[in-house]
Amino acid sequence: MKQKQGILIGIIVFFSLIILGNTLYRVDQTQEAVVVQFGRPIKVVHEPGLKVKKPFIQQIIFFEKRILEWDGRPTQIPTRDKKYIWVDTCARWKIIDPLKFLESVRDETGAHGRLDDMVEAAVRNYITDNLLLEVVRDSNRVMEISELEIRAGEEKKVRIEIGREKISRQILEEAAKLMPQYGIELVDVRIKRLNYVESVRERVYARMIAERNQIAAQYRSEGEGLKSEILGRKEKELKRIQSGAYKKAQEIKGKSDAQAVKIYAKAYGKDPEFYSFLKTLDTYKKTLNKNTWLILTTDSDYLKYLKKFSE
Repeated sequence: MKQKQGILIGIIVFFSLIILGNTLYRVDQTQEAVVVQFGRPIKVVHEPGLKVKKPFIQQIIFFEKRILEWDGRPTQIPTRDKKYIWVDTCARWKIIDPLKFLESVRDETGAHGRLDDMVEAAVRNYITDNLLLEVVRDSNRVMEISELEIRAGEEKKVRIEIGREKISRQILEEAAKLMPQYGIELVDVRIKRLNYVESVRERVYARMIAERNQIAAQYRSEGEGLKSEILGRKEKELKRIQSGAYKKAQEIKGKSDAQAVKIYAKAYGKDPEFYSFLKTLDTYKKTLNKNTWLILTTDSDYLKYLKKFSE
């Protein structure tokens, strides 16, 4: 008898635990819950803590209160200036009405499907309405480029009227308009990555290479011009130095010649006959050798001293 009572008590306790476990549930502080009865939502639980529901006939569906992420698919989109680019976007969103969320999209997978449609449509609209430069750069900067790039055909200053940040905000505003009907708040949208499609990328690289080659040629041309200018100044300075040196050398030579003439004249004045004799001997030395033949008259001055010594 006692054994039967123990079994009965065990069965009662077992079923009581099952009923209690199916009656109590806990809502985490990061979650909200929707109570569903026979497939129909009847109540939303916002406050965290231990809660009670009708066992077996009511189920609990939990939803995140925290901000969730969405990562879009890279999409090929043309800009207003016909530049085809890959645009990769991401977004952050949260569930603000669990009941609407459950009724419209059911779960996060369904929500991602709605975000794909809304965000990607808004991205396409605003990318195609703006120039590539507006999508790439922000509006709070003015791009300065070098004088050589100006000569290569680029503008000196490019002013951004809208900019990437403002375009991102416009995309967010447009995509967020219809999200509350799904119980969703779109918190932020960002353009994560931009890139040219392959065919456009090759043309852009080729244009960049051509422009840089043109700039390099301009640098080389200016370098050659500067080189010629420096060489010209060097030649001019060299000629000036050589001219000054030649002038000084000629002055020294002139003074030396004058001094020599003065010395010669002084020496000649002391003994003209001896000077004449030395000069005649010097002439013999320069003009006569073993192969020299001279036909002269006997009264030639050339033989004056020879005749004198032979007498």
